[in-house]
Amino acid sequence: MRASAPLTSCLLASLSLLLAACSAIGPDYQRPALPDLPAQWKDQGSWQAARPADQLPKQSWWQLFGDETLNQLEQDCIAHNATLAQALARLQQAQALAGSHAAATLPSVGAGMSASRSRISADRPLSNYNSPNSSTIQNDYKPTLSVSYEFDWLGRVRRDVESANASAEQSRADSENVRLLLTAQLASAYFQLRQLDEESHLLQASIGLQEKVLHLTQVRHQEGLDNASALATQQAALQAAQAQLSLLGNQRQQQQDLLATLSGKPAPALSLSPGSLPTQLPAIAGGLPAQLLERRPDIAAAERAMAAANAQIGVAKAAWFPQLTLSPSYIGYESAQLAKLISAPALVWALGLQASQTLFDNGKTRAGVNYAEAGYQAAAASYRQTVLQAMQESQDALSTLHGLSEAGTRQQQAVDSQRKAYELSLLRYREGLDNALTLAINQQNLLAAQRLQSQLRGSQFVWSVNLLKALGGGWQASATN
Repeated sequence: MRASAPLTSCLLASLSLLLAACSAIGPDYQRPALPDLPAQWKDQGSWQAARPADQLPKQSWWQLFGDETLNQLEQDCIAHNATLAQALARLQQAQALAGSHAAATLPSVGAGMSASRSRISADRPLSNYNSPNSSTIQNDYKPTLSVSYEFDWLGRVRRDVESANASAEQSRADSENVRLLLTAQLASAYFQLRQLDEESHLLQASIGLQEKVLHLTQVRHQEGLDNASALATQQAALQAAQAQLSLLGNQRQQQQDLLATLSGKPAPALSLSPGSLPTQLPAIAGGLPAQLLERRPDIAAAERAMAAANAQIGVAKAAWFPQLTLSPSYIGYESAQLAKLISAPALVWALGLQASQTLFDNGKTRAGVNYAEAGYQAAAASYRQTVLQAMQESQDALSTLHGLSEAGTRQQQAVDSQRKAYELSLLRYREGLDNALTLAINQQNLLAAQRLQSQLRGSQFVWSVNLLKALGGGWQASATN
């Protein structure tokens, strides 16, 4: 038997190689066909064509806006946000699980050692009473090396590893998507805060002007040139503007608290000085609709989920066939004397091949296959829906920005007209040609036009963030694609 051991090992090795060369059970993964995508976006306006050679890192898309305060907040978000840290921890779990599944492709090897000293009774039962019986004390030393291995003759293990690796890649894409969503939410909140700053600045300037007009109205009232109604009207306009300023302050505080939470700080710990929106909108590469598939992490995650579900079909189908396992098997030495432990006479080994097959399970295996196939269909539908949703978000952002750009141009003209009307009314009021009510109306009209202009600019920056998010955070593809 010792002479046949090398031959047996060679046969087992050959069998393993042969089985590994067999195709794995279950369908090979292929991306599903999608409906024909449009050749270009509607209402592209002046958006430039995307260039794959752009060197802007995907995770730093917010640097396009050139705002140092925003850049610092985004860095704090990436470094300290608890939601992102949770997503990265889940990624580490998925990677560790994939490594655990990959370990099944190689044999499991264990080592053991036993040592004992025992005394055999002199009065023990014997099968032959004519034989002498005596007490014996003996040692037993036995080191062993054991091996257990499942022959992957159907590719069940390979499909299981394939599924685990796809799930790990999905988790990586999910973490990238969480990063994108959080940084986009922070940028939107920041631009809303700056838009409120601009509105507050306009209101403060208007309040200062209204206070001067109120003083002038009080003088005219004392001189009998204006009645009490004109004075009350101007006082009401001033008080309304002051109330609006208080409301804007409350809204700004809420946005600042949100920025604190997103950047990983307690709300009372963050205090941002008043500022303004950037002077210009960034040039954003819209690209072609089909290129979304290369850029969005949520699409990558949905596609990897589909690959994992596809591999699970093979794992489920393998239950219909026998499972071949090399177990138990070991090689070692056994001797009563420690000095003679490592010697040819003390060599011991055992080799066994186990095959197990369920003959009747009342439809359990069939149900498992149906479950896996339905899981793949659900993942494929989710992938298609994610692609369509990405198309909708990108088209909505492009169309909205195009509309906001046209509205902003017209609103600038409206502001210029209202400013001229107010300046003319103020001049006429000083000359006594207009009353305080007419001046107050022109004041409010100018303020409303300026505030709408500020709101439009704020919306343009917020929707620029939405477009960047819809496009996957920038042109350059992430490591998950």
